[in-house]
Amino acid sequence: MLIQRGGLKVVAGLGISGVAAVNFLYQQGYRVAVTDSRETPPGHEQIPADVVRVFGSLDQALLLQAEEIIISPGLDPKHPAIQAAQAAGIAIVSEIQILRRATTQPIVAITGSNAKSTVTTLVGQMAEDAGRKVAVGGNLGRPALDLLKDDPELYVLELSSFQLEATSNLHAEVAVVLNMSEDHLDRHGDMQAYHAAKHRIFQGVKHVVYNRDDALSRPLVPDQVAMQSFGLNAPDLNQYGLLKDLDGTIWLARGRERLLNCAELYIQGMHNYANVLASLALGEAIALPRDSMLNTVKQFKGLAHRCEYVTTIAGVRYYNDSKGTNIGASLAAIEGLGASIASSAGQLAIILGGQGKGQDFHSLKAALQQYVKVAVLIGEDAAVIADAVQGSTHLLNANSLAEAVALCQQHTQSNDVVLLSPACASFDMFSGYVERGQQFVACVDALAAKEI
Repeated sequence: MLIQRGGLKVVAGLGISGVAAVNFLYQQGYRVAVTDSRETPPGHEQIPADVVRVFGSLDQALLLQAEEIIISPGLDPKHPAIQAAQAAGIAIVSEIQILRRATTQPIVAITGSNAKSTVTTLVGQMAEDAGRKVAVGGNLGRPALDLLKDDPELYVLELSSFQLEATSNLHAEVAVVLNMSEDHLDRHGDMQAYHAAKHRIFQGVKHVVYNRDDALSRPLVPDQVAMQSFGLNAPDLNQYGLLKDLDGTIWLARGRERLLNCAELYIQGMHNYANVLASLALGEAIALPRDSMLNTVKQFKGLAHRCEYVTTIAGVRYYNDSKGTNIGASLAAIEGLGASIASSAGQLAIILGGQGKGQDFHSLKAALQQYVKVAVLIGEDAAVIADAVQGSTHLLNANSLAEAVALCQQHTQSNDVVLLSPACASFDMFSGYVERGQQFVACVDALAAKEI
């Protein structure tokens, strides 16, 4: 029988992080209860039978009995029941806070509006290839508290603004906000609150990595905190950036030192060069050997549905960026790939559209005008996008993804790129961005088969 200790821990919201929190606290001998507004929340069958559970509504009476509430990231802290508990002086914390208490091992903490999964995965791979016993997860892959089972010497965590808003004093070994653009404002209310949530990642940090091309990524921290930047311009001494030769060759660089010809990377585009530079800076902060990191970078092929190279047909490269579900992500893909092919006179054909989530698509106009020869619009908010970007590039409409891919093929030539980066959610036509990306890849593969 477990020895019960301390007051009642109530997990609010189940799902994968909630399940991990319930099981971890239970195994540590705490009294644990869980409540969820859903009648049969996902993962309910994976928690111990004797854990008190109230499903079907978020039980305020149960929450008010708690010593501490562990809130799942999908649950808004502004929920009235959570607010009532907070007003009663009950601590509201994330599962990330519980992890920080449970381990003294260093944490690499990564957040940003876009690219955090790519950077988290790459840094984790760098650490593993360098012989470090590393556990990778958080908002990506495995929930944070499950990682404790690995007994690692290092944690590499992707953290969302939802996780961070209930996390204090993470004391990360190194932390980064990769970039900031409008996202999740339906939850946070405005950019100021979103920024504040993201920047909680720096509380107690030892080393900071920041994006010098994005002023919102740089934190205000004490003078004794080590800081290192990355960016797409020529770097100052000891900083990371790009150096460009007269012949157009682009190099990853640290200060004046050329590290790697960007042509050797599988992942292409200026936005991906930024991701690699951020990863190198993070790896340096945890003392990973540079040669080992560069070897990892050369082998890294990126993540599925995140500006993922699919194939080349008749000199035209096809990229699947179905994970581009907001304007910031799609802008990064457009500008990144567009700039990388401009020297060879290449242009983009892009597929945009889906559920726009109330975003203002006017901010796409300049990038479309500069880099895109044709934009094919699909989905529920195609007309909204068309109204916002009218005059920026040639616009076409398609009733299906297959039709959109065919139109892109018809309007491209050698050195061009076809890019699926919808800037929208996918639920009007697909079960999620994964299915949308898979269908895009299938359409492209079908085109390639016809070319053989």
